[in-house]
Amino acid sequence: MLCPGGVCVVVVNWNRCDLLRACLHSLANQRTDGPFEVIVVDNGSADGSPEMVEREFSTQTRFRLQLIRNDRNLGFCAANNQAFAASKSEFVALLNNDAEAEPAWLESLCRVFDNAADVGMAACKILVAEEPVRIDKVGHLIYPDGQNRGRGTGELDVGQYDRVEEVLWPDGCAAMYRRAMLDVIGGFDEDFFAYADDAELGLRARIAGWRCLYTPFAVVRHHRGATLGKFSTRRLALIERNRILLVAKLFPWSLFWLNGVYYGLRLIAGAWAGARGKGEVGRLPGLRGKLRGAWALVLGDLEAMWLLPRILRKRRQVNRYRKLSPAQVKKLLLQYRIPLRKLSEQSA
Repeated sequence: MLCPGGVCVVVVNWNRCDLLRACLHSLANQRTDGPFEVIVVDNGSADGSPEMVEREFSTQTRFRLQLIRNDRNLGFCAANNQAFAASKSEFVALLNNDAEAEPAWLESLCRVFDNAADVGMAACKILVAEEPVRIDKVGHLIYPDGQNRGRGTGELDVGQYDRVEEVLWPDGCAAMYRRAMLDVIGGFDEDFFAYADDAELGLRARIAGWRCLYTPFAVVRHHRGATLGKFSTRRLALIERNRILLVAKLFPWSLFWLNGVYYGLRLIAGAWAGARGKGEVGRLPGLRGKLRGAWALVLGDLEAMWLLPRILRKRRQVNRYRKLSPAQVKKLLLQYRIPLRKLSEQSA
């Protein structure tokens, strides 16, 4: 059964017409006992994506379609917030335009919230589309410098994550949120634009006392790195910038002041992994690619410093709905800490 109060699935798109088509077909094939809502937010695509949506999906009967057309790329965060405001459904699911949901995805997510009033988020089993026996993410882990990674990333799916269990927060590629939670804490922080936005929303929700459950029965297949590209230096800059913003806004001060130490350790481990062809640095092609990657990190740090005063002001606003003490937040982050070696040898 679908969630009481209705479900809205939000799909944000920017110049990915073919992937968007496959994504929407997967939603049209959902096995549910009733209709649901789909809001496509197009961020100023120039590849005919919105026209394709209107032409191919406006007359289907499986879901109620709403198309929001922006004249420019407002980013993942702002686009999702537009959809949150346009929908009145009690539950909101996110599905990346480069992901395809298996038929039981939506109903399986809804079951997570049955008789669990303090569960505000649901996480999915996200598999690599090109190699569906391999895991992309099954929830999230985090390192104490603010760099977050998918739980299980790169592992073969052999049943090790086939039970419903609590996780830190869901990945924004495919997730479900309770409207009542969003009404209290707000939507995505638009200063993040894209990347680590799901971490910021998820940690803010945990601080407000909401839990996240993972279900292995809600499965999607994700074409990784399709938005900006796996080797995009802009992607690396955003990941680095938003890591710092996440720490400044939500981490307890005891971890905030140690951030430089943890970051230094991660840089050393990352350099060692890169020298062996592993991790984020290792997959950048040649010396020139690695230098461009290093420059992207510097740019991300500079952008973060520019935004820091505004982010620190937002830090005070979180206290209005805080349920976890700083000590409890620290304990939570360390409970879901990713080992440094695993982090340095993975790529985002």
